[in-house]
Amino acid sequence: MISPSCPTILIRGAGDLATGVALELYEAGFRHLVLLEREQPLAVRRLVVFSEAVHEVRVDVEGVQAVRIHALEEATSAWAKGEIPVLVDPDTTCLKQPLSHFHPHVLVDALLAKRNTGVHLGLAPLVIGLGPGFSAGKHVHCVVETHRGHGLGEIRTSGTAFPNTGIPGPVLGKTVERLLRAPMDGLFTARRAIEDVVQQGEVVGQVATNDDAAPVTARTSGVIRGLLRSGVMVRKGLKLGDIDPRSETWRCRRVSDKARSVGRGVVRAVRAHLHGLRSATVSGREPDIDPSQPKSVSKPVTLPIHLGRTG
Repeated sequence: MISPSCPTILIRGAGDLATGVALELYEAGFRHLVLLEREQPLAVRRLVVFSEAVHEVRVDVEGVQAVRIHALEEATSAWAKGEIPVLVDPDTTCLKQPLSHFHPHVLVDALLAKRNTGVHLGLAPLVIGLGPGFSAGKHVHCVVETHRGHGLGEIRTSGTAFPNTGIPGPVLGKTVERLLRAPMDGLFTARRAIEDVVQQGEVVGQVATNDDAAPVTARTSGVIRGLLRSGVMVRKGLKLGDIDPRSETWRCRRVSDKARSVGRGVVRAVRAHLHGLRSATVSGREPDIDPSQPKSVSKPVTLPIHLGRTG
């Protein structure tokens, strides 16, 4: 199942960033991909995520099809059809079974859990972590930066990625106002749909328990770019959706530029590993967390990357 010329790549997660990573790998010729997802996906950009295959069985994102499988043995058939298999296996049990013959050449943790949920260097010859929560050289072989800015998509082989700020990138001056979050614990029910145009203060859904219910209201006007599927149990503060104040519905059906940039970083790391490169260079400049704060300007520096050789 594993070949250096056509490596098996396991991706934990099938949400927004994971889908961008999978698309970039697929389009770069890495077609033996397997995505692992939970039984109730929490991705809100449901028109452009492969996690929707869990519910819909088969989905198409920008011309690439993903299909839900129920066992790893079905992956080969999906690959033969040019499809990306999605398996419900949030705990990565496929790697823990004593008699498992599945040994991926590359593992990408794209859960964006902001913490390490059990990933370690022994899971694959190349283990890549996306964003904060991983220490390169300790938990993973390298980290790909997910923070918007000059460093987005860079490969780091020591240290960690930028910490999560909880603030999305500004769009027409709107940041946190774009987010829809759960006002309480309970069952989420959507009242509107992705691509709907809504006004500030409009109710787009609700979270309810047996004893109480709270509305989810838009904090800014625009088009609903992402919205969680109805019927999911949520915790207070969980992201339920987002609103794009530009009101351009075509953006609802395009993978984000951020996901694509992170995906290109993963492709570079995989290629460097497979080609046996002993070193590469990335910019040493860090992204600006707060553009309003003054920052000294320095010349770019290079950092060595040692991704090792295929075994």
